[in-house]
Amino acid sequence: MRYLGLDLGSRTLGIAVSDKQGVIASTYKTIRHNEEYEMLLEEIAKIVDELEVEAIVLGFPKNMNNTVGPKGELSLEFKEKLEKKVTIPVYLQDERLSTKAATDMLISGNVSRKNRKKVVDSVAATIILQTYLDRSDKGYEK
Repeated sequence: MRYLGLDLGSRTLGIAVSDKQGVIASTYKTIRHNEEYEMLLEEIAKIVDELEVEAIVLGFPKNMNNTVGPKGELSLEFKEKLEKKVTIPVYLQDERLSTKAATDMLISGNVSRKNRKKVVDSVAATIILQTYLDRSDKGYEK
């Protein structure tokens, strides 16, 4: 089962994809959107069709105290719109500290600041997706 992982930011969308068995996540690409969410929905629908994706994992940013703030609310709204656009399930995955983990990973790999900015969102999406794939209770959190 192939999954698509999404890290929705205020200006960019990081995208990751799993292998066909749904075991290993890899970076796919980053899309600049400047809050043009309809365009994003179209792009995601194309990717879902092209790659024959069977489920989407959307990063769900929670506050460190486990409450849902404005970014979390945005993700919930985006999830609803995405579910109307594609006919596959969309699951939420807690993404706290995923961007920091991605940045730290890129720094430890000696990736320059300029190049980090280009790929950090897709790396964060990969971390979100891999975290979901490693769970034993996949599909129960919607």
